[in-house]
Amino acid sequence: MTDKSLRQFVIDELDFEPSVDAEHMGVAVENGVATLSGHVESFAEKLAAVAAVRRVKGVRGIADEIEVRFPNEKKTADDQIASRAADIIRWNAVVPQNAIEITVRNGWVTLSGHVDWWYQRTNAENAVRKLTGVSGVINNITIRPHVQPIDVKRKIEDAFKRRAELDSEAIRVAVSDGGKITLQGTVHDWREHNAAVDAAWSAPGVASVEDRLTLG
Repeated sequence: MTDKSLRQFVIDELDFEPSVDAEHMGVAVENGVATLSGHVESFAEKLAAVAAVRRVKGVRGIADEIEVRFPNEKKTADDQIASRAADIIRWNAVVPQNAIEITVRNGWVTLSGHVDWWYQRTNAENAVRKLTGVSGVINNITIRPHVQPIDVKRKIEDAFKRRAELDSEAIRVAVSDGGKITLQGTVHDWREHNAAVDAAWSAPGVASVEDRLTLG
């Protein structure tokens, strides 16, 4: 597929996505890498745009240069964002109480603290990133490892074998002390890539995932 054809596919997918207003967005494609520029009115819309492009067959990578620009009347003060973020995290039954610290500067929310599982970390981020006034989220929440590296490796490899969308023989898993996972190998598309990364993050004791997977 040529870059010109792929660019049109990306534009069509952005136009098709109901949660994205692509009127003020630009798309460039070079060697299968899509660069998104322009601006949107919320961080949630920015994430939806990137997710839409990731669905397009043939996209090898995404450079996200989209800005979040709020209309003046919609701009929310940092202290209001921080208060709303604290409330929504407190109401989330998945996130441990009093485990997350929140700071907000110029609409950017930084989350810090410690949790036991990756899904708790992502739930905290997902809870705040759709709030009005949020320009972006920096997730510095760390995960406390509780299991041995050999057990983590086995659980991830077993999870790969159970996933119908994964070619488990094509992916190599390495585990270092501290719960760091390294994934290497070749996957066919973004769906398989995301399934592999999600499976790795879902294992107990995983603190970080270094993604070295390539699309082939």
